[in-house]
Amino acid sequence: MRLGEVIRCLIVDDNAAFLDAATSVLEQDGVSVVGTASTIEHALRQAGQLAPDAILVDVMLGDESGFDLARRLAEAGSAATVVLISTHAEVDFADLIEEAAATGFVPKSQLSAAEVCRLVSERRGR
Repeated sequence: MRLGEVIRCLIVDDNAAFLDAATSVLEQDGVSVVGTASTIEHALRQAGQLAPDAILVDVMLGDESGFDLARRLAEAGSAATVVLISTHAEVDFADLIEEAAATGFVPKSQLSAAEVCRLVSERRGR
């Protein structure tokens, strides 16, 4: 990341309380949360309209799958860094995460602006 560059983030989760908390944590440390979504269709629309740098995707979106959303974003040609998030440990989804069209995985308890910035920078090769 370049000095002074602000990461623009879309958060996709079906839990309104988590959306509020994650938005607050990320914005407090300089990540701009440009949108939130709670379904795959809404997330795809938001991603297309907002062109975020990063999209945080809960692996479990109610009756929908965050893994499906990650795949659909990749198929749509999204340039965003897709990061899977969950309250579950990474080992619970290890095979699915490895096969997912995502840059990485972050447990919700460890979500931070620094981690989002690191993953975006890593994907960009900086």
